[in-house]
Amino acid sequence: MGVGRSYCIALVGLNGYVVEVEADIGQTLPAFVILGLPDAALNEAKERIRSAAQNSGIPLSRRKITANLIPASLPKRGSGFDLAITMAVLRAAEDIRSIDGTVFIAELGLDGRLRPVRGILPAVMAAVQAGYREIVVAEANVAEATLVPGAHVRGYRTLARLAYDFGADPKELALDYDPPGGEPGDENEDEVGIVPDLSDVSGQLEARRALEVAAAGSHHMLLTGPPGVRP
Repeated sequence: MGVGRSYCIALVGLNGYVVEVEADIGQTLPAFVILGLPDAALNEAKERIRSAAQNSGIPLSRRKITANLIPASLPKRGSGFDLAITMAVLRAAEDIRSIDGTVFIAELGLDGRLRPVRGILPAVMAAVQAGYREIVVAEANVAEATLVPGAHVRGYRTLARLAYDFGADPKELALDYDPPGGEPGDENEDEVGIVPDLSDVSGQLEARRALEVAAAGSHHMLLTGPPGVRP
């Protein structure tokens, strides 16, 4: 066993930075350690990753797993690192083939589903600008990710199917698991838990103001009825 490597993107505001994920499997007592200034949501990835891998048919090693996120001085926030850490650990255990040069951006569900994350557009833009064109995201993020010119985007619904495409042994994988959500492309933002928010828009002050005025007017109409008509 060696060191497994994958890549993800850390967002600071709307600026994205490539993060190299190193994973090592030691010879000591079972543990899972994440280094590199992870926040609380990222620290919780340890339990999500173990459960997702177990339920996908590719359980992680019971030895000590150390995941190092480089550069260590850059704060890492959110659950979008789940998939990159998982793939680096699987590579360290030689459960999958080389994944060098591929950026993975997705949250994991306990059942092995790949869940969408916020900020996928600036993240993919940052990856392409840094020379990383191979991008893997949750299926529900594909439409947004493919808006970036030059990005070669692949979307997946489950960790098992992704691991299979990267060379994992199909005999143990839970490839027959079909998570809820309908056919590819049927997901909408409400179903996947992402609600549009004007706070995600940078600039565009006049357009934002117009939307706010229109929304306020619609709300007033619902309360009072059309002009000249008593409710």
